[in-house]
Amino acid sequence: MDAELARTLEPYRGQKGALITVLQKIQEKLGYLPKDLFIDVARLCRISINEVYGVASFYAQFRFTAPGRHGVKVCLGTACHVRGGQRILESVERDVGVSSGGTSSDGRYSLERVACFGSCALAPVVVVDKDVYGRMTPAKAKDVLSKYE
Repeated sequence: MDAELARTLEPYRGQKGALITVLQKIQEKLGYLPKDLFIDVARLCRISINEVYGVASFYAQFRFTAPGRHGVKVCLGTACHVRGGQRILESVERDVGVSSGGTSSDGRYSLERVACFGSCALAPVVVVDKDVYGRMTPAKAKDVLSKYE
């Protein structure tokens, strides 16, 4: 664990109930939870490494792989689904070479499927980083992704 992260986590030393907060702080700084830090977290919170892994793997908010430089989210909420969201997701998976929930081998993209963005009038929706793209098609999604690095 680097010194800056250790300083950030020091206020939680010995606090078993702070585990989720500690994991959130690590992910906030690094973008994911490296498994090699679980021993340090267990020592910090004075719990077993199994407890750390159990909590980290239980909550969907935590990820164990480094995120890509660009986060791609494809909506599969009802409006997006009926307007071809699944087709778009499959097309993006093929185009970037990664399944939903993963990161492309070149580290360029992380891909997620989400339940709803609340932009149903624009369905189907793809979000890249913080940019929202509506009325997507597989071809439009490919064009959008080509603009990112």
